[in-house]
Amino acid sequence: MSQNTNNSDNQDIDLSMISNKVKDFFDGVASSIFRSILFFKSNLVRISILAAIGTGAGVYLDETNKSYNSEIIVTPNIGGTDYLYSKIDFLSAKLMEKDTIFFKNLGIKNLSDIKTIKIEPILDIYSFVNNSTSVANAENTQNFELVKLLAEDASLKDVIKDKLTSKNYPNHKIQIATSEIISKEGLINPIMKFLNTDEYYNKILKISIESVKIKMKKDEQEIVQIDSILRFMTYNLGKNKNQNLIYNNENNQINPLFDLKNSLINDIAGQKINLENLKLFIRDTSTITNVLNTKLLNNKLKFFLPLFLIFGYIFINLFSKFYKKYSLKVSHNKV
Repeated sequence: MSQNTNNSDNQDIDLSMISNKVKDFFDGVASSIFRSILFFKSNLVRISILAAIGTGAGVYLDETNKSYNSEIIVTPNIGGTDYLYSKIDFLSAKLMEKDTIFFKNLGIKNLSDIKTIKIEPILDIYSFVNNSTSVANAENTQNFELVKLLAEDASLKDVIKDKLTSKNYPNHKIQIATSEIISKEGLINPIMKFLNTDEYYNKILKISIESVKIKMKKDEQEIVQIDSILRFMTYNLGKNKNQNLIYNNENNQINPLFDLKNSLINDIAGQKINLENLKLFIRDTSTITNVLNTKLLNNKLKFFLPLFLIFGYIFINLFSKFYKKYSLKVSHNKV
């Protein structure tokens, strides 16, 4: 009986201690809030001045240090990806050297407005292994087997982002960061002209175009021949009294001729697309200019600078009080 009474007393003591600790905690929070209110009240003028200075300075810096991003989506033809990357690396190196003469020769006058020029692949593994044109079937198979081979020793995600794989994607993004608004004529067009002035690759491009035209002409001639054969067979069918027998004959050649004609028509359509793509060695498919950069602190200093000054002032104030408090304790202990 006495043991149960002792247990009950211990439980009451424990609950009382917990209740007191919870009360002390909330009292401490309330005390901290009250001290914070007193601090802001007593330092309202200083904090207001810091906020005004930070906002003004932030607005000024945002207006004078704007950053714009422009992007050119390009597609290199006839295996020119390595050439494209080397040319962009060359432009980037010339930009770091501040070679104004070189850029003026390209037709770019305001070199100081350009911050960076870089390139990266547009990750598109599906286009890499599954080109929709019939002429790319063999290449598709090779690309798919390459991805499978590389994925044996690493994860597929790593393979997709791997430099060896990503350079072979069809589309790539040239990124240009500038401090001022630029025009397509003043910056984009000169860069694209520079990328398409290689003598060797332009010769290869002309040969490729001629090959496509020859293939198209041959396909068109075959279609004409097929049409002649079909007209001849239709003429004979009109004279033949046993037309149903011919249509039901397993050896009749009409359906294969239609299939061949449709295949040639599709091939010509694909070759026309190739001709359009082969107009330039490095073909630009899309251009976006002068997108205001708002990443990180860009164009946000008007908000972050006042907060930085205010929290800096609070930190210095707290550190000063902390230093004085423990300096007194140390000096008192020495005594």
